[in-house]
Amino acid sequence: MANVQTVTLNNGIEMPCEGFGVFQVPNPAVCKQAVLHAIDCGYRLIDTAAAYMNEEAVGAAIRESGVPREELFVTTKLWVRDASYEGAKAALETSLDKLGLDYLDLYLIHQPVGDYVGAWRAMEEAYRAGTIRAIGVCNFYPARLADFCETVEVTPAVNQVELHPFFSQEAALATMREYGVVPEAWGPFAEGNHGIFTHPVLIAIGEKYGRTAAQVALRWNIQRGVVVIPKSVHRDRMEQNIDVWDFELTDDDMAKIAGLTLDHSEIVNHDDPAFVKTLHGVSSVRTRL
Repeated sequence: MANVQTVTLNNGIEMPCEGFGVFQVPNPAVCKQAVLHAIDCGYRLIDTAAAYMNEEAVGAAIRESGVPREELFVTTKLWVRDASYEGAKAALETSLDKLGLDYLDLYLIHQPVGDYVGAWRAMEEAYRAGTIRAIGVCNFYPARLADFCETVEVTPAVNQVELHPFFSQEAALATMREYGVVPEAWGPFAEGNHGIFTHPVLIAIGEKYGRTAAQVALRWNIQRGVVVIPKSVHRDRMEQNIDVWDFELTDDDMAKIAGLTLDHSEIVNHDDPAFVKTLHGVSSVRTRL
């Protein structure tokens, strides 16, 4: 089993530095089997969301896995439609019920849209009550994150944002470090764009270590202090993705990969008013938002 390292969050709890994501796996049977495979491969962080429409399948896999609950780190997320004080309280209970769990290890605000400050107050209460071990956010870019951290009582433990070689977000990472917020990468493979799996720079670096371009991309983020949550429904790829803990990239390798960044996302623009308007009308996530 892979020796996945952990990171200490700003409240003292330990979080695995690599996990398994289930975005775009809404089919219950497929999702359940994927999570079972992932746990068997050694993944202990499982990342889902209310909007992924698969919390029940994740919960079923957790129960069937036979792995003690305390050995797993389970994350889910609050969707936009529930972004209010009362909405968040109800949504948390719904997620716990669907997952079949008594507590969450990490609960995230999925998007900085709607009354997310009100939602955070409800999350702070659940955190203090022990229903959630840590609370955090997603898609909070530097100015939004700074304002939020200066406003709330409990500083977010995690900020899950798009992070991969073609969108390195060094400024965002600097802001997170300033506030003690751990960065977590969604889309660590750039959703398969930019020929990431066959990119010549990543391939050349990987050849030095007997590794694939995908493994190099994951290792690059890990060495930047970023938690990664790759997703695959194929067991062989799950095994490959978690096999990144026994080699280390050099400073030169890291610099070459950093040089690939485009300094903008080509997946989604969170600053687009039309996109924000769309989020308010979306009940579940079938494509990356």
